[in-house]
Amino acid sequence: MEDRTGQAVQAGAAAVLGFDPGDPAFRADPYAHYRTLGAGGQSLHRTDVGLRVTASYELCERVLRDPRFGHRPSGGGVWREVQGRHRSFLTMDPPDHTRLRRLVSKAFTPRLVERLRPRVEELVDALLEPVSGEVDLIATLAYPLPVIVISEMLGVPAEDRDLFKGWSDSLARGLDPDFLLPEAEIAQRDAARDEFAEYFRFLAAKRRAEPRDDLLSALVGVSDGGDVLSEQELLATCILLLVAGHETTVNLIGNGALALLRDPAQLRLFRERPGNVQAAVEELLRFDPPVQLTLRSALEDVDLNGTLIERGKLVLLLTGAANRDPAAFDDPDRLDLLRYSEGRETPKHLSFGHGVHFCLGAPLARLEGRVALGKLFERDVALAADDLVYRDNLVLRGLRELPVVIRA
Repeated sequence: MEDRTGQAVQAGAAAVLGFDPGDPAFRADPYAHYRTLGAGGQSLHRTDVGLRVTASYELCERVLRDPRFGHRPSGGGVWREVQGRHRSFLTMDPPDHTRLRRLVSKAFTPRLVERLRPRVEELVDALLEPVSGEVDLIATLAYPLPVIVISEMLGVPAEDRDLFKGWSDSLARGLDPDFLLPEAEIAQRDAARDEFAEYFRFLAAKRRAEPRDDLLSALVGVSDGGDVLSEQELLATCILLLVAGHETTVNLIGNGALALLRDPAQLRLFRERPGNVQAAVEELLRFDPPVQLTLRSALEDVDLNGTLIERGKLVLLLTGAANRDPAAFDDPDRLDLLRYSEGRETPKHLSFGHGVHFCLGAPLARLEGRVALGKLFERDVALAADDLVYRDNLVLRGLRELPVVIRA
């Protein structure tokens, strides 16, 4: 059987999705393309292969909180089933999801995240202090900060962090549906999962023998009424926390910095109102979110706005598009750092999901985003180029590089 090449994969993507994710114009500005899906008032579209797609805020929000939708039952479809040994609670439904998330939440608490604030501030200062002149902001700040933070939380030795970059890049690309990936990238993703798992199997064994004050030791020892994480659950959770714990934050910092640099008035407002940084980061998350879409399967027959979604059928939720839905947000294509300020009634963005699968790491991503962007723009920063290249990912949206000039 002939391997699928990148060109062949791209050729069929539009038939599945209803748009071509490989189009450079789409990569540069997907939101203009999303708007065509909402033209004519149609909120639920059927693509050439029968996949239902929506860019509607109301429909995305409804499906995400509806227990009749979840992660698809076993058996076929355009998304390949993740092998059982690699499944994290991110791709599970209740009651398995409820059990695992409860166990992990006991170790990954908001109090633990807040305790990290001084360390995050220290790291951002250390990363920015020696920087002057033209630099790549992704390599200088956006990538290393979340990698160091989640590695330190898990108890990964500093000397091992470089091992993760190749694995994480492969797994981040592997979040995209299989029909978008050439066979070589699928094999690379699967190999990265195995290598990650082997690494954490070794590290977990060390923590069982000699527990420390870190998240991995807590996950190894966590219990709930006698329930514990199995080894496979532990390994899948560690991989999820490491990849999700830094990939989304890299893009939050990169996309957020770019949005501000392209809008001088809003950048000035950001600098003049440091007390508004929490609301500002929420707007940056809405405006150009790190995660663009998610998928749900009907766990039973469901009537959705007059359309029957049969059990096992998939609905693609374009949450990035939903965050720009004019039916939900005033002037949605305008960056407005006061949109989420006190006293204004604005729908919650869907950048961290909604319902039972709301992102467990959202407090950490928000903390890192606020500190990183706040400290970055205490400096004189300017774009060094506007011809930017985005990574190939569909699910995650982020820049390969962000060249800026930082003046002391």
